[in-house]
Amino acid sequence: MSETTLPDYLVVATELQSAGLAVNPSELHGLLTGMLSGGLKLNDESWQAVLFDYTNDGMGWPKASLEFAKTILATTTLEVTGTGMEISLLLPDEEASASLFDLADGVADWVNHYISGLGLIGADIKKASKETKEALADLEEIAKLGIDEDDDMEEQAQLLEQVIEHVKACALTIHAEFGARPTAEASTTIH
Repeated sequence: MSETTLPDYLVVATELQSAGLAVNPSELHGLLTGMLSGGLKLNDESWQAVLFDYTNDGMGWPKASLEFAKTILATTTLEVTGTGMEISLLLPDEEASASLFDLADGVADWVNHYISGLGLIGADIKKASKETKEALADLEEIAKLGIDEDDDMEEQAQLLEQVIEHVKACALTIHAEFGARPTAEASTTIH
């Protein structure tokens, strides 16, 4: 497992909010992960223009916010192209005083923006394998996720954990088909 981790949700949320950007950390991470899974080239910065267009009417981001986006992208790139076959999701947590409802909303935000990232980068889903199409269909259903406050919260929390693990598996399945792979030269320069 890599020592590289995603930045703290609350720190990123505070920065994005103070910069006036209409995106939360879950949405940002989902978008960048979707772009990676859709085939974003690993060695250029073309993703920045797409990010600016999608989140800020084409205007650039303040330096501190952009640095968080770069860190999130680099961490996620290491995860999805590494040998661990594991991916983290940047979701509201206890430090951010997140309730179960906040966490469920964060998962839905992540998934919705992941799907958007696939589209923005131009992944040719129509030519996808059956497994990838099923993973995408599952994500489209998960994007509608919600928790009923009348349900048993402990049971809902357990189900949400299972959903989060399934989201990770779906994202890795899609990345396995469309995601760019590091070249031998690029993989030796990544720290």
